[in-house]
Amino acid sequence: MKGKLFIVSGPSGSGKSTVTKLVRDILNIPLAISVTTRQMRVGEVDGKDYYFITKEDFERKISNGELFEYANVHGNYYGTLNSEIEKHLENGKNVILEIDVQGGVIAKSKRSDSILVFFKAPNLEELEKRLRGRKTDSEEVIQKRLKNAIKELEYEKDYDVTIINNDIEDSCKQLIEIIEG
Repeated sequence: MKGKLFIVSGPSGSGKSTVTKLVRDILNIPLAISVTTRQMRVGEVDGKDYYFITKEDFERKISNGELFEYANVHGNYYGTLNSEIEKHLENGKNVILEIDVQGGVIAKSKRSDSILVFFKAPNLEELEKRLRGRKTDSEEVIQKRLKNAIKELEYEKDYDVTIINNDIEDSCKQLIEIIEG
């Protein structure tokens, strides 16, 4: 029996990464590791958090048809390798893709059986508070992410279910219910 593909998306600061990591650990679900051209953040590990590659290498993967989906987000490429998805699904494991909203829509068009989960903060004020609380981005990047969040929220209608992340524990319970459905 093949596994199911769950796609988790939402604006930066919505809490999707935190919740997804906790749920993956609880349910022992692999995350298909994304590939990106952005710089590695403190504490991140290449091959665990992302595959960090050059723009040229990324564009070569696009040309070779190696990517299930990809998008340019905040000036950097992000994408998912076909091989990352298939190796788990073929072994009967569920897979969670944590990807940009554009990628989520593309992924659904390629695999209609995938389940799209949209994460968002309760409001834009809370979203800004979370972004600033990370202390990882410059003011310019924070402003760019807030501006992009408004556009990203328009994609909510294209998703199967929305989780408003007021509380990490409650959001984890909601995502587990969706996965175990």
